[in-house]
Amino acid sequence: MTLRTDAALLIVAHGSTVNPDSSAPTLAHAAEIRRREIFAGVESAFWKEEPSLRDAIFLFDPELIREVCVVPNFISEGYFTQTVVPRELDLNGRVTKRPNGQIWKYSEPVGNHPMMTELLLKRACEVAPGVSPGETSLLIVAHGTDLNENSAVAAKREAEKIRALGKYATVLNVYMEEPPLVSDWRKLTKTRNVVVVPFFISDGLHSYEDIPVLLGIAVAAGVDRGRPGSAPPATARGEIFRHNPYRIDGRSLFYAPSIGTDLGFADIILEQALSAKS
Repeated sequence: MTLRTDAALLIVAHGSTVNPDSSAPTLAHAAEIRRREIFAGVESAFWKEEPSLRDAIFLFDPELIREVCVVPNFISEGYFTQTVVPRELDLNGRVTKRPNGQIWKYSEPVGNHPMMTELLLKRACEVAPGVSPGETSLLIVAHGTDLNENSAVAAKREAEKIRALGKYATVLNVYMEEPPLVSDWRKLTKTRNVVVVPFFISDGLHSYEDIPVLLGIAVAAGVDRGRPGSAPPATARGEIFRHNPYRIDGRSLFYAPSIGTDLGFADIILEQALSAKS
């Protein structure tokens, strides 16, 4: 890929006012793409952090940057990609021409890209090296509930695609707040190995604490179990991912970081940006 001296990339994401790790993957992917020197400028903007989506309109000098590719770093289409981002960036479709002549091209979210299936398989393999997929159940965890309907559909889509490959003994899309529940993993699976991959853009309260508690590999923060052999407290900043495998009822459970932290997301963001440019 050659440098586009008149084009820039804007990666937009949700961000968080309470979780500093929320924006970390987006910033890391932006840094990697910037290092490759494909665009004249690469920036990130957030709904809940600075720089804000609304301010992002002014990040690129229209005299130097004639085209801006906007890529939503979201798992699925939904309220934020269809309403919030277009409203805040003043976009009126896939292609928007500003009064200053600058062209803004809006891509589909990263979660819609076909490479997502490959990344999920890669993450599952990395977290459980040397484990036979034929003796393993793979669980893809999304939030669930009507508030996150599209992300639940995206998790189901990816589970179906991986299931069709016939690689794992069982492949399930499970949820935190609607059936099939991730907390029921013992009933839902029969294999001696179980790999769990959170289908989220970043690690945060859900992946650090909520899902581990539902899996039974951690207890709620602030609870002092104090019994030998009891599950460890839920911990932040990735500690929960460093103790694989977890031995439960004679079975091995492997717990991965959220899929959005995978370095391969930089490639997907680039693919989405280039497809929007065409």
